[in-house]
Amino acid sequence: MNKIRELFSPLSYTIYALIGTLLEQGALIVIVRWWLPQLDVHISWWVTGILMFLLLMYSVYTYVMGRRALLKKSPVYPDTIIGSEGVVATPLDPTGYVKVKGELWKATSGSNLAIGEKIVVTKIDGIRLLVVPEARKTKEL
Repeated sequence: MNKIRELFSPLSYTIYALIGTLLEQGALIVIVRWWLPQLDVHISWWVTGILMFLLLMYSVYTYVMGRRALLKKSPVYPDTIIGSEGVVATPLDPTGYVKVKGELWKATSGSNLAIGEKIVVTKIDGIRLLVVPEARKTKEL
């Protein structure tokens, strides 16, 4: 697992992105300046420059989005979510969405709950959480 983390560390990701961008720019120049003229299609240097700039902007965008995903905290694993507290995001009547550990989950409750009410996860059924109001949990203790 550590080798995978090293392969996709932020620094190595940046290096891969720079190498990829340079290869893309080189490929664009080869296509526009060598292959297209062989097909009798001639593109001026300023159009080539605009194409290179657009490709660079696309590369920057994909780099930023990829780095954001890479730096995102670890996902919440189902085994660790039982017993966690959360908040109702959409009305549960009896099904809706709750936010637990910063992630939105589909949930079912035995009672109707309004937005903002605190809940506790009691069980996981597939990808749906079974929840109870937080007040009920404290009464059960």
